[in-house]
Parts: sequence; structure tokens; C-alpha cells
Amino acid sequence: MKEQLNKIRERALTELNELQNIEELENFRVQVLGKKGELTAILKQMGTLSAEERPQMGQLANEVRQSIEELLAQRKAALKAVEQEMKLKMETVDVTLPGKTSDIGHKHPLSIVLDEVKDIFIGMGFQIATGPEVEWDYYNFEALNLPPDHPARDTQDTFYITEKMLLRTQTSPVQIRVMEKQSAPIRIIAPGRVYRSDAVDATHSPYFHQIEGLVVDEGITMGDLKGNLMQFAKRLYGDQTQLRFRPHHFPFTEPSCEVDVTCFKCGGKGCPMCKGEGWVEILGGGMVHPKVLKNGGVDPEKYSGYAFGIGLERLTMFRFNIDDMRLLFENDMRFLGQF
Repeated sequence: MKEQLNKIRERALTELNELQNIEELENFRVQVLGKKGELTAILKQMGTLSAEERPQMGQLANEVRQSIEELLAQRKAALKAVEQEMKLKMETVDVTLPGKTSDIGHKHPLSIVLDEVKDIFIGMGFQIATGPEVEWDYYNFEALNLPPDHPARDTQDTFYITEKMLLRTQTSPVQIRVMEKQSAPIRIIAPGRVYRSDAVDATHSPYFHQIEGLVVDEGITMGDLKGNLMQFAKRLYGDQTQLRFRPHHFPFTEPSCEVDVTCFKCGGKGCPMCKGEGWVEILGGGMVHPKVLKNGGVDPEKYSGYAFGIGLERLTMFRFNIDDMRLLFENDMRFLGQF
């Protein structure tokens, strides 16, 4: 037994220095000192020794275990030092190398123009109002003088959620909500997302943005609408801007008009962008219908008002000479990086 113990100690002295990593070191420890290791197997033979031999062999076994454990600790410390040095070499940073730059985002062209529109109207005394995108049929149609059987509903191609709930087709419902809560005078614009089942082309999308405007006060006329829209257009596009007012019909305004700007792509000569007309429609408006005022809780005998709805996408296309609305939604970085 004494010879076996000494052989284990001698093997530990020679083999430990040859181990190259912590995993090999742990395997050696289990093989020699573990519960099923070589030293444990020898100690199980102590019962076969005489009473005089047991203390001597027990002391020798403890000395062997202690010496092997010390060797293991020394080798483990040496291996950890080597690993740490290699890790530091691999993670060394060359501070002379150029740094990695992070791309910083910027405003989308729609956001740029919307902020400009807000600034213009706020400067003209308007306030910003908002409303829900998931709207009741009453606010989106009925309160705006569009009863369930009105033929104008057929042109909206509405996304209905339930029979009485829908994705709003315009931001005009905000008109009624503001009039219900606020007494005249009222001067607001209501920008937001709207939804219609339109076919996608260069100037149409089922998802787009509209900016509703509403002014209610005593003595408001069509001339006020025209003057404010001219001021707005010149502030946004420059003093050279030309607008065209055309008579039109909207159920919620009377009289009504559509407003066009000269086509930016052809300069008014006619092209596919403007469908050969030389003009591009950007908004519709008119004097608020007395029924709409009444539905909003406003006395039409005392107050009058005007309203308009502007397509933000078309404003943006004209502002940046973009000839296809789809570019605004495709998230192509080659396009967005230009703004």
C-alpha cells in the first residue's frame, strides 16, 4: 500500500506539469482524488492492515492527498494566469484605429412637411386637435350630414370593424368632437392617419394622412377660407405659388370647393402625374353646412364657419418634387436618405 501511495504522488508530480488547461486539470483531480479515484480505492484497503500499520498508512495517505492538492492549486493558478494573458491579448483594442460610426436617423419627409404645416397654422392662430382612428359611424358620417343611405358613402370604400365602428376615412370627425366640447370661436387643425380601400397608384394609397381644418365664429365667409389657404400655400411653397379654386360638392360643406396647385412635374403642361390636366388637387373645403354646426352643438343662426381637408402626402410630393406617393411608404433608404 505504501508503494502504491508513493507511485500516485510521483505520477502527480510528473503529469500535472503536462496538463494544458483547467478542464484537463479537473479530470486529473477526479481521477486521483475523487470519490471513485485511485487514492480512495487504496484507502478502502485500510481494513486489511494490522492495528500497528493503519496509523502509519493513514498519515502517509493524508500527506499524499495534501501534496497532490497543493500541486493542483499551483498548476491551476499557473493555467489561469496563462488564460488571462491570452484573453487580454485577444481583447486588446487598438486605439489608433478609426472608430465605428453610428447612423443617426432623421425625420421622414411626411414628418418634415407636417411640422411645417403645423408651424404655419399655429402662427395663424390655430390649435392642434386630435381624435381616434377607430371611429364611430356617427362621427365619421352621420354627424357630417352623411346618413346611412347617402350616395357619397359609396365613394369612401370604408373599412368597417362592426356595423357602427370603422377606421376613419377622414379626420373630419374631429370637427364634431371639438364642437361638442368647445364653444365658438374655434380655430383648429386636426392632422392624422385615415384609411380608405383605394387602389394603390402614384397618387393614391389605402393608408394616408389628412389635415382637417375648422374655423367657427361670427361672420366667417368663403373669403376667409380663400385668404387663409392662399396664405398657407405661399408660406409652404413660396410667393410664386398658384392655386385654383373649383366649385364642388361635399355633403358637410355648402358652398364647397376643391383647391389645386400647378403640377410640379410638368409645370402645368399636362403629364401622367396630373392626368394631363396640369393641376394636382391638394385639398377640398367650403363653408360648414348648418346641419353639421347644429350636430356639433353650435347655433347656425349665430355662427358660421369653414372647413377643409388637406392631403399630407400630396403636400409632401409637391414640396419635394416627388412624383410617386408609393415612395413615401416603401422605406427605401436610398430614397429616405435624401431628406
